Amino acid sequence: MSAQESFDPKPLAPIEYRGPLSTVNTCLPGVVFSESLVETAKIADRITVVRSMYHGEAAHERGTHNMFTGYRPSPALTYPSMGSVVSHEYGPKNELPPYVVVPSLPTEYAGPGYLSAKYGPFSLSADPADGNFAVRDLNLPNDVDHERFARRQKMLEAVDAHFRALEKSDTVAAMDQFYQQAYAMLSSQTAREAFIIAAEPAPLRDEYGRHAAGQRMLLCRRLIEGGVRFVSMTFGSWDHHAGIADGVRGQLRQFDQGFAALIRDLERRGMLDTTLVMVTTEFGRTPKINRDGGRDHWPRVFSVVLAGGGVQRGLIYGTSDATGSGPDKNPLSVEDLATTVYNQLGIVADRELMAPGARPIEIVKDGRVIPALLAKPA
Repeated sequence: MSAQESFDPKPLAPIEYRGPLSTVNTCLPGVVFSESLVETAKIADRITVVRSMYHGEAAHERGTHNMFTGYRPSPALTYPSMGSVVSHEYGPKNELPPYVVVPSLPTEYAGPGYLSAKYGPFSLSADPADGNFAVRDLNLPNDVDHERFARRQKMLEAVDAHFRALEKSDTVAAMDQFYQQAYAMLSSQTAREAFIIAAEPAPLRDEYGRHAAGQRMLLCRRLIEGGVRFVSMTFGSWDHHAGIADGVRGQLRQFDQGFAALIRDLERRGMLDTTLVMVTTEFGRTPKINRDGGRDHWPRVFSVVLAGGGVQRGLIYGTSDATGSGPDKNPLSVEDLATTVYNQLGIVADRELMAPGARPIEIVKDGRVIPALLAKPA
């Protein structure tokens, strides 16, 4: 996502840097967002915008790895994503998976990395915005009652016990874990209902927007409220090497409606202070509009947004320079962002986990908590 066309517009820069979109005033004095963030501008006093995020990876997969894991990619080791670390540290709650991706796994870097496969995410494999949305296999087939299901479960346990005796591997252990979680979800009406977005009142679904961004965010709130520890949601395609004006407008309007509704909804429910919301992208876009009316890859500075979870409200943290070429004040590294996020989740980021070969690896290496991002104690 382009910071210039979203959370860090440059209205005073020359047109080739400023870009084609206008701005909208936020509820924070002197702070503007891009023209398509009208609703988010109204709740700017409840979020933190970081305008000085940076790293050095200009390829999609490498930048994505950075933002999901807090580590630069390594040919020797695949690091676990934040969601998998949270799954490892906290485990399931209310018979729900600890880590869910909406609508599906966006990249291998959103997975467990060197941790066991059992800490990988539960994927919906369906879009909540679809009119007939349903998560596959959360209910028993029509011809299978609970008694017949119990017999099948016992048969499967007998077969598993045989193969477990033959092969000791992470895959077998992970499958055992997945089976147990699946049995728990099938047996728990409350767990199954967390995925039923149709149970939400129609006016609330309209507030979020009957589109991909809005309905995905609404389901995320529903899952967190039900007991899922960590939800990772993806939306849109922001690789606008050409035609950035039209490319951003439509998607950003959907995001704007859904995101503002999510923050308001969490606040109304008393969940905002205990739920950390983070909006990230793998990198930013070039300062100067190219000849095709787009922007190319640019990891040297971009924006991320935080809300709730004990972070400051109404804060613009850091600045980019006048043309959006690099950080000007308070540059924020990937390691520091990840360490701060883990801190808010109650996880010590420099604690060591065991990688293959009994190698101790820090959850995040050389990161620090950034106090200025955090709310002052009451």
